Amino acid sequence: MTPDRHARTMLPIPDRPRPGLTTYDAKDPDTAFPPIEPLLPPAGAPNVLIILLDDVGFGASSAFGGPCQTPVAERLAAGGLRYNRFHTTALCAPTRQAMLTGRNHHSVGMGSITETATSAPGNSSVRPNTKAPLATTLKLNGYSTAQFGKCHEVPVWQSSPMGPFDAWPSGGGGFETFYGFIGGENNQYDPALYDGTTPVEPPATAEQGYHLTEDLTDHAVSWMRQQKALMPDRPFFVYYAPGATHAPHHVPKEWADKYAGQFDDGWDVQRERIFARQKELGVIPADAGLTARHDEITAWDDMPDDLKPVLARQMEVYAGFLEHTDHQVGRLVDTLTELGVLDDTIIYYIIGDNGASAEGTMNGAFNELANFNGMAALETPEFMRSKMDDFGSPTSYNHYSVGWAWAMNTPLQWTKQVASHWGGTRNGTILHWPSGITERGGLRSQFTHVIDVAPTILEAAGLPEPTMVNGVLQSPMEGTSMLYSLNDADAPERHDLQYFEMFGNRGIYHRGWSAVTKHKTPWMILDPHMGPFDADVWELYDGSSDFSQADDLAAQQPERLAGLQRLWLIEAAKYNALPMDDRSGERLNPELAGRPTLIHGNSQLFYPGMGRLSENSVVSIKNKSFSVTAEVDVPPGGARGVLIAQGGRFGGWAVYLKDGRATFAYNVLGIHLFTTVADTAVPEGTHQVRMEFAYDGGGLAKGGDVTLYYDGTAVGSGRAAATQPMIFSADETTDIGNETGTTVTDDYTPATSRFTGRIHWVQIDVGDDDHDHFIDPEERMRVAMARQ
Repeated sequence: MTPDRHARTMLPIPDRPRPGLTTYDAKDPDTAFPPIEPLLPPAGAPNVLIILLDDVGFGASSAFGGPCQTPVAERLAAGGLRYNRFHTTALCAPTRQAMLTGRNHHSVGMGSITETATSAPGNSSVRPNTKAPLATTLKLNGYSTAQFGKCHEVPVWQSSPMGPFDAWPSGGGGFETFYGFIGGENNQYDPALYDGTTPVEPPATAEQGYHLTEDLTDHAVSWMRQQKALMPDRPFFVYYAPGATHAPHHVPKEWADKYAGQFDDGWDVQRERIFARQKELGVIPADAGLTARHDEITAWDDMPDDLKPVLARQMEVYAGFLEHTDHQVGRLVDTLTELGVLDDTIIYYIIGDNGASAEGTMNGAFNELANFNGMAALETPEFMRSKMDDFGSPTSYNHYSVGWAWAMNTPLQWTKQVASHWGGTRNGTILHWPSGITERGGLRSQFTHVIDVAPTILEAAGLPEPTMVNGVLQSPMEGTSMLYSLNDADAPERHDLQYFEMFGNRGIYHRGWSAVTKHKTPWMILDPHMGPFDADVWELYDGSSDFSQADDLAAQQPERLAGLQRLWLIEAAKYNALPMDDRSGERLNPELAGRPTLIHGNSQLFYPGMGRLSENSVVSIKNKSFSVTAEVDVPPGGARGVLIAQGGRFGGWAVYLKDGRATFAYNVLGIHLFTTVADTAVPEGTHQVRMEFAYDGGGLAKGGDVTLYYDGTAVGSGRAAATQPMIFSADETTDIGNETGTTVTDDYTPATSRFTGRIHWVQIDVGDDDHDHFIDPEERMRVAMARQ
């Protein structure tokens, strides 16, 4: 084998021209130069495919004993290895940033999700430039790189269409190609997509059969085919991260109907069944214990009988969603087979970026945003029953019950967000690489963690960790390569120390033992059990004989527990996990959290054509009075269409013209729609159309009076009896002159939403004190600038 001539620890690899004779005339027979050689990784470097599913618990997939059929995962496991002690961080963005960098999540600023970032280094959501992503390292060593799906690592103040794009996959993330979405979740039928950094619309509608996971797979398959057709000698790194199975649980009805009746017995019985299958499969030890249900989780028998059919349907929909996702993964694997590169491709199939999600309340949700707004009570049992047949459809934004999340984490305790216990962090993982693994269908039980993925891939590719990237000295990766375990089931584990922390839920693993303490319950916005950190009760488990953390030994071994508590504190300080931060609402406010914001002051000015603006890119109008003013030209015969819209079908508001008349619609969670219509149409010519909302005050989510004006003259009034206090949407955006995504009201569709006149500008004013109900055009810019 020819020795590698590149100095790969400094990236980009420095160009080093070789000295030699330089002739005067290119026709001179002594003129000779070495051929131009494209940069490639070392010979034998494999292709890499990382598949990272979303919000799947350890006990969900049939490959690990679960009730959701995942035949592709089973096929890959039969030809590769199952890892039953692989761990994540308990939350999506932290897991992803940790995996993509090989560093602990606080080390790369991702102590929680980007939407709750603070100014603390471990929670800033800003990746230090001393910790370059794996994709950058591979690209600068000659790999082709592409990402398809979810990217939740972009700081919220950098998520607008203007960037900056340093944290975007195809900006500074190391991926040459990106097709997917920015943020934590997306509507599977109507997503807000980006091709690179350019906003694009889905190629079809739900009515035409569109589904995001299928679309992402189409793009990934096409890219891999083209890459191998044009660059057969160059390995690729593909990162496939669908939004599935994060809520909303969207899946075509026929996939959910496969599971009809299978969950009618409830989550307690389901958990026992999963536990038995796990032992039968051998994916958990024969002596593993089934952990008990906590008091915070209601027993199935104690749930209202009239709600149980809805609850069962929620799980049928989720199971269909996971099977549908696994089917799309199968299309990727089949493509590798067709291209003849399956044997030379490392496939990581990580079944979940954290434990199953308990963010849907005990009753589940038809619109999960109800709980995020503290308004879950609006979804009464009667309402839920009326929507039972619509779960999983384009008219839903659904989530399943906490009880199902608990069952999908069998045999472990707790759920997503609870980083202390394995139910939040242990995810079944499959590693498939025929050229590098001699055993087929094996099980590996060494402790491993998501930060081990990057060093594993580098070692398999024969690449060193870079010491310098783009002129910046790099800190060492904090993970441990898993390559040692591939062909030695009994090899002593090398990753034997790992801290965990999320919202104060914390723990540590060291040489088989784990010390843990749960601080906060995920589905409780105001957790009555949460006290000071020092009052948290710690538990102690011996992992060598207790796979599932079922036997608490804290009372028997207090000295060991104290030592591990001290070790947690040392590791937490080392990796920026301090200070701990269990705040909820305060962290959603940029000023209180201490993170930058695009918006300053109480006014924001928009121009026609602006769109795809995330909620963090628009001045907040929640829980306060506000006005919207638009200067428009109305053509002869009148105008129609949207002036400005924020949110969509599942919550939001819009100012628009219908039949020429100004209209204000406020949609509360898709449950209540309050509409105010002007008495007359906007006349032909240039006019100001204005909506004023006078908030009632007295707390959150209150209503208010609505008044519509043309050129300062009142032309209509009405009322919105309630509002959303915290968030309109996790994926819908704000648009000027039309509405993309789903629509706030059925008065128009995306296709008919475009304003047929001309918009000069639109301005939002919060707490507006302009009693003339009119903005002087000559003073508009001065007013806007003065308020920023």
